[in-house]
Amino acid sequence: MHRLLAAAATALLLASCAQAPQATAPRNEVTARQVSLPDTLPPMKAFASAHVTPPMRSNSEIAGDFLDLAFFLESGRELPVLTRFEGPVSVAVRGNAPAVLQQDLDRLLSRLRIEAGIDIRRARPGAPASVTFEVIPKARLQALVPDAACFVVPNVSSWSEYRRLRNRPETDWTRLRERERMAIFLPGDVAPQEMRDCLHEELAQALGPVNDLYRLSDSVFNDDNFHTILTGFDMLILRAYYAPELRSGMSRAEVAARLPALLARLNPAGGSGAPLRHAPTPRAWKEAIETAVSTRAEPATRRRAAERAVALARAEGWNDTRLAFALFARGRLSLGVDSRLALASFQEAERIYRSLPGSELQAANMGVQLAAYALSGGRAGEAIRIVETHLDIVREAQNAALLATLLAIKAEALAMRGYEREAALVRLDSLGWARYGFGSQALVAERMQEIAAIAERGRRS
Repeated sequence: MHRLLAAAATALLLASCAQAPQATAPRNEVTARQVSLPDTLPPMKAFASAHVTPPMRSNSEIAGDFLDLAFFLESGRELPVLTRFEGPVSVAVRGNAPAVLQQDLDRLLSRLRIEAGIDIRRARPGAPASVTFEVIPKARLQALVPDAACFVVPNVSSWSEYRRLRNRPETDWTRLRERERMAIFLPGDVAPQEMRDCLHEELAQALGPVNDLYRLSDSVFNDDNFHTILTGFDMLILRAYYAPELRSGMSRAEVAARLPALLARLNPAGGSGAPLRHAPTPRAWKEAIETAVSTRAEPATRRRAAERAVALARAEGWNDTRLAFALFARGRLSLGVDSRLALASFQEAERIYRSLPGSELQAANMGVQLAAYALSGGRAGEAIRIVETHLDIVREAQNAALLATLLAIKAEALAMRGYEREAALVRLDSLGWARYGFGSQALVAERMQEIAAIAERGRRS
């Protein structure tokens, strides 16, 4: 299973968002005010500890989520039995791993021990490991799996072994009966945040569920990519996976019979009850979304797919994360083509996310687009208000790229109102997070320049 390329890496196309809602104009009609970055950027900022919010749904609903996550692949193929590591789990890193990746991995392993109760530690140097991270160049990884940011494979421990056994029975998840070896492949030449996101999602899948569900609003087990670090829900799922009541080889029915009492013990606030059955998401909607977020499809094809996903969601009567994500995809793909439709899509998506418990981070991803629109229309006060609404939740979610973008919008809005000193301080804060979220100085400069272009349009509006 793999983490998709950042389909929902919000605000990374903000230059297109510079078009005002009333009109569309080619990008080259906007001349950005040049952003003067310091010769040496401020130190990279890092998140100290995770703020974990317990799951807000009933245990009956969570039990249904557990079964769908544990007994299906993303492709829809059914898994015959539960599989997990039986005994302590060791982790090793191979390849040219940056120091920041090693630090993020140690933080993650500590969280898994404390929050999920998993006996997981670094392997001794030179010793075989249960889970091996191999760091390889991004181009090499995507030459083999084009749409993947990173991925996990069973029964291998190296890139060479994976290439040899790819598409063989040994690497077929449906044939597993117990997990013994897993390899995770991730790029080492991307932004620190992208590497950390891969650590979280792929290690969680190496240990537990290998499925993703678009209906989940509070989980990394969702291909919308809004959540980038393991949540309270994810840790509960993993704690249940490794509870003594379960073991490798159990059927779905056997696991379902044990889940009510198990979850009542682990999550008393969620109550007890039989697993709730969820209607499966229609394959037609999933295919439409997959096309809409694909990096390989033509823009017009992606726009039609997003429109189809919205129409299918409305026909199903959904007013949940699936309709909201389809609207978000349509909004992003409409930037620079139909600004009115883009704005309406973001606004409706934000309303839906705000109405759903546990979807504050998704609302923040809509908010950054709406703040950019306000800035492009010269409404600096509105842009600041929108940014301030979302800063706390974005910090808690540890999304440095989104945090840096929101702060950069706020800095430009402050400058637009004449508060140059305050703007400089906020911009400096933004740059520290941008180093973690975007990586290289060139990419940091590019993001700052895009937002400056939006502000320039606002000054001329």
